[in-house]
Amino acid sequence: MLTSGSFSRRSREEQETLLLTDRGNHALAALTPAGPLPEAVAEAWTTLNRGEWERAREQFQAVLAREDLPEAWEGLAWAAWWLDEAAVLVDARERAYRLYRRRGDHRGAARAATWLGLDHIDFTGEAAVAHGWLRRAHRLLAQVPPSPEHAWLRAFDAHHALMADKNPATAQRLAAEAAAMGEALGIADVELLGRALEGLALVSQGIIRDGMRPLDEATAAVVSGELADLQAMGLTCCYQIYACERVRHYPRAAEWCDRVREFGRRWRCTLLLAVCRTQYAGVLLWQGAWAEAEAELAAATRELSRLRPALLGAAVTRLAELRRRQGRWDEALRLFKQAESSTAALLGRAELALDQGDAQASAELAERYLRRFAPENHTERLPGLDVLTRALAALGDLERARKTLLDLEDTAATLGTPPARAVARFAGGLLAASSGDSQAARASFEDAVDLFASSSAPFEVGRTRLELGRALAALGRREAAAAELRSALGVLQDLGAAPEARRAASLLRGIPGLPGRPSPRIPPLTERELEVLRLAAQGLTDKEIAARLHRSEHTIHRHLANILGKLDLPSRTAAVAYALRQGVL
Repeated sequence: MLTSGSFSRRSREEQETLLLTDRGNHALAALTPAGPLPEAVAEAWTTLNRGEWERAREQFQAVLAREDLPEAWEGLAWAAWWLDEAAVLVDARERAYRLYRRRGDHRGAARAATWLGLDHIDFTGEAAVAHGWLRRAHRLLAQVPPSPEHAWLRAFDAHHALMADKNPATAQRLAAEAAAMGEALGIADVELLGRALEGLALVSQGIIRDGMRPLDEATAAVVSGELADLQAMGLTCCYQIYACERVRHYPRAAEWCDRVREFGRRWRCTLLLAVCRTQYAGVLLWQGAWAEAEAELAAATRELSRLRPALLGAAVTRLAELRRRQGRWDEALRLFKQAESSTAALLGRAELALDQGDAQASAELAERYLRRFAPENHTERLPGLDVLTRALAALGDLERARKTLLDLEDTAATLGTPPARAVARFAGGLLAASSGDSQAARASFEDAVDLFASSSAPFEVGRTRLELGRALAALGRREAAAAELRSALGVLQDLGAAPEARRAASLLRGIPGLPGRPSPRIPPLTERELEVLRLAAQGLTDKEIAARLHRSEHTIHRHLANILGKLDLPSRTAAVAYALRQGVL
């Protein structure tokens, strides 16, 4: 998520004037320092406020060629921020800080110190340096009466408490204080940003309805044009999407992603577009549009690698999760390790270990993940409890698994959303199956299928139908089991979820005495053709298969053509599906 904003204090008349300018677009009016400014500096700030980043940079540089003014360095820093010129940005902010200090302007110096702290998080990931600058801002502001700088710094204290410390209760308190300060000072931007962050903190604690209300209020203000601060607007929208993701309200998240992308394009904010791409890819991954998710992640990775390497982890982790589901496990592990500082990457590694049959490693990684969150952070604890329950069940540690399941069920009940309840029912089904209670497992899996289906989650539906088929087979209900397994196989094949599709096909073959079951027959394929088909089943493109096998793309094309000819099938997807059904892969 973005971690930048700006200080502002303006009259209602000024805000209304701004809303009428720039042909109906918002102006970035909240950045201008208080007090009278030299004419050339004021003109440069006006240009910046209109979103003319390049022109503003030139004007500030022209001023600085004549006179060393902190307001000009501060303005140049903001122009560089929008143009993603990190070296210019940090140097300009540091110069502004020193000149404000020399002048004895504590507010100006604190402003520069605050953004230097946030810039070090965004651009370099240097948490210790960032913390030093933020503490400096606090010390400077302790010497002046309440001001917009106090309100904005409190908002970012709340942001840090939620995003870095994973403490939503503290974040809620600080965000409420920031909103109150903004309201008292007449700064609508920080007031509504604080309300949005308070809402996200409430959602994180499972207080979803009360949390969504301030988020809806703040985002409605963004859409209606009530806010003037461009960065506050972007942050507010990101908080809304993040909250939707946390409770897996993906249709709602998709709607807000569209608005944020339109907003980013209008203002040429490539960072906001890259962050939004990453969030939208999570929506697509859940909804089963994996090819589209991969395209969004590829674009986001390119943009973030260039603009904000420190913010790359979310995109890398989502791509790793896609590779895990596709069965490209070596790639998934490499990507998870690349983003190892991310809590999501830690959880992904726990899932991957369970996929690969290492339940002990999975349980240890899930416990490590859970230790990072406060007990009241229900939305982020839920997936950790899910993996831990399933890992303990796989280990046969049924007593601990039951205790963890109770915690998972309580958390899901607190959240109350269909996806959360589905996760708990699925984990409960696996535990019941491990305990030998196939009847209870059947009921749990049936509920989970219904809940996942209502949440538009095809991968989870396919995986749950697979387990439901296995429970029905254990109850001796062969035809019902076969029907569930065939349904699961079709869904998982269509998605490209190769490992789960293979499991479904294997279970289907293992059901004895099915009426009308065809004999497994498949024309002979060469070892190389089988190798190509296996890689195609993992979702690799011809180019990726060629690189993996150290062959040309033309050679891979030829192998696939031979495979289709031998099987008398029209496409590689049909060939993979046929081979899976016949147990060849």
